[in-house]
Amino acid sequence: MEQRTLGTQGLVVSGEGLGCMGMSEFYGSADEVEAIATIHRALELGVTLLDTADAYGYGANEQLVGKAIADRREQVVLATKFGIMRDREDPSKRGINGRPEYVHAACDASLRRLAVEHIDLYYQHRVDQDVQIEETVGAMAELVDAGKVRYLGLSEASAETIRRAQAVYPISALQSEYSLWSRDIEEEVLPAIRELGIGLVAYSPLGRGFLTGRIKRSEDLGQDDFRRHQPRFQGENLDRNLELLERVGELASEHDCTPGQLALAWVLHRGEDVVPIPGTKRRSYLEENVAAVEISLSEEDLTLIDELAPAGVAAGPRYADMSFVNR
Repeated sequence: MEQRTLGTQGLVVSGEGLGCMGMSEFYGSADEVEAIATIHRALELGVTLLDTADAYGYGANEQLVGKAIADRREQVVLATKFGIMRDREDPSKRGINGRPEYVHAACDASLRRLAVEHIDLYYQHRVDQDVQIEETVGAMAELVDAGKVRYLGLSEASAETIRRAQAVYPISALQSEYSLWSRDIEEEVLPAIRELGIGLVAYSPLGRGFLTGRIKRSEDLGQDDFRRHQPRFQGENLDRNLELLERVGELASEHDCTPGQLALAWVLHRGEDVVPIPGTKRRSYLEENVAAVEISLSEEDLTLIDELAPAGVAAGPRYADMSFVNR
């Protein structure tokens, strides 16, 4: 697996990572045995970057990842996040906490659940608008000084916020949604992080699974799948997005690959500072995703894809509530 460097401090990770969120919730039923086998297979294939968060499964996802890597910690670049507060009584409720004292408490709790001595890449999951970013990042830097964290990251932050954070302590990675149907960061955020020498970790590079071509109707999603309630998977939005998928599928056929593999290859070709972390909970899909690193796209291919899937082409917002992103 190709290696890529995130940030100016030299965090080296595999060119493609693994998002572990769906192994615990959000995308229908989960199977812990298969999930752990998927993580182990990822490591065998050279994937080193594993991504989780304390909000996934109310901490259960961190526990699962910790269990999976217990005897192979040295093979892993372990990333997790803090800051999203969830209500067990009402899973739809979200709060954000970036207070310094919470940063320390959240990190200690993640270390316990993961059963590790340090976290390789620690992100603020969402920006708390009630707390100055300088205070939050200052507390995160204290975790580095304490040896609990190696590198710092932000998630879904605006260009202005990133600049302010970088002035406090070097940020190695920004995690934001980025794919053929989510290109909004290209206008301001991507230029800013490249100016500052910050890497991009692209989550949902497969459009939350839509770009694989396996979702044609909302009924294809289980009742407990959160995508059923997301705007891009509903009604006329879904119909219009299927037109985009058809165009991607036609180009994928020319490259003898799946639409999902073409979508991943496109993200991989966006620059040596970009690392996609497609999520899956099955070995078969993992292997399909990893195979995308072998797909070569020419400048002509990339130009054609830009014409087929320009920024803003997707119908509907990324989330029903966009107030928690790009802060």
